[in-house]
Amino acid sequence: MLTINLIREKTDEVIRRLQIKNFDAKELVTKILTLDEDRRSTQNKLDGIQSELNNISREIGELIKSNRKEEAEARKNQTLQLKKEIETLSGQLSSNESELKTLLIRLPNLPSQSVPVGSNAEANTIEREGGNLPRLTPDALPHWDLARQYDIIDFELGNKLTGAGFPVYKGQGSKLQRALINFFLDENIKAGYLEIMPPLMVNEDSGFGTGQLPDKDAQMYHVTLDNFYLIPTAEVPVTNIYRDVILEYKDLPVKNTAYTPCFRREAGSYGKDVRGLNRLHQFDKVEIVQIQHPDKSYETLDEMVSHVEGLVRKLELPYRIVRLCGGDMSFTSALTFDFEVFAGAQKRWLEVSSVSNFESFQANRLKLRYREEVSKKPALAHTLNGSSLALPRIVAALLENNQTTDGILIPEALVPYTGFAMITRNG
Repeated sequence: MLTINLIREKTDEVIRRLQIKNFDAKELVTKILTLDEDRRSTQNKLDGIQSELNNISREIGELIKSNRKEEAEARKNQTLQLKKEIETLSGQLSSNESELKTLLIRLPNLPSQSVPVGSNAEANTIEREGGNLPRLTPDALPHWDLARQYDIIDFELGNKLTGAGFPVYKGQGSKLQRALINFFLDENIKAGYLEIMPPLMVNEDSGFGTGQLPDKDAQMYHVTLDNFYLIPTAEVPVTNIYRDVILEYKDLPVKNTAYTPCFRREAGSYGKDVRGLNRLHQFDKVEIVQIQHPDKSYETLDEMVSHVEGLVRKLELPYRIVRLCGGDMSFTSALTFDFEVFAGAQKRWLEVSSVSNFESFQANRLKLRYREEVSKKPALAHTLNGSSLALPRIVAALLENNQTTDGILIPEALVPYTGFAMITRNG
């Protein structure tokens, strides 16, 4: 959530930069500023009357001490009227603040100055590429056929048990899943991240804190009886650990990693792009989250991108890093880099990670602050997160790119985790 001070002090810049996200903010910003002016005027009136009430209360005390009871009683009658005015103004202020918050949460985060202008993914820019594209035979199979052939993922059984988008992993497929999860976690821990095992359901406050609610409520699975939400990513519970927390400067950066299943309704998804592991309703992902000083968050973003790049390299996958344009960015992000890997049989790039800096946007919702010195007022921290990595499309690319006549080769870095170097038909 953008701060009202930023909107008030840099109105034209806020409107201009939100246009990069294809968001016309002029009318909404005007309403916010008008409401803010009313709020401040009401607050000033309330403060003035409260000050007057306090003065009269002290005066009443002095009058009673001086045995001037009639004067004290007259002043008490005066305080009754002031209290009524305070009650009325307090109600107005509360209503005003609620309406102001409702408007503020409709504004997306400002894009960083380095975000490319563009309305959709076609305007994204490729930062760099790595790895070698696989050389496959013309009869190379896509991962959903390989999964059936080697009996490692059963999409039909998942459909029977739950529905489309809930695959069942079997045998070496299950071991590959566990291997990837443990590999990612171990690599993150080596990089200084503390492992967290969070709940898989969160309350409304947590969904609001990281920006999923109310903006993306239609994409989340809602447990209506208890009013909980199944998490779409570990970012939500892990970042919310620090909701309403004031961190000390010496404790920054905070670095956490977590493995969780993730649940997304993916409403509106259909067609060839959702086949197999390309788009699921339940999938496994390892996440990294950092909370950092504002002066260092973009340096940290670069470090996180390099870390994820190292993971993809160790898996020997061809990849590219894409800087998202304004029209392709999320509501909450200030700058996002997507990682895509090439799936040889499908002959297409698949997104496997997003690494983002949210600056103070989430922190303002979370009331997540840091204190530079004991004598100084706490300030909003910056939050960052990234997938390291999401498993389904990683698995899709590994299966497709490494298929041979004898089986599917496992990258060398994963063999200590899988316990086998090849997926075979009798594995």
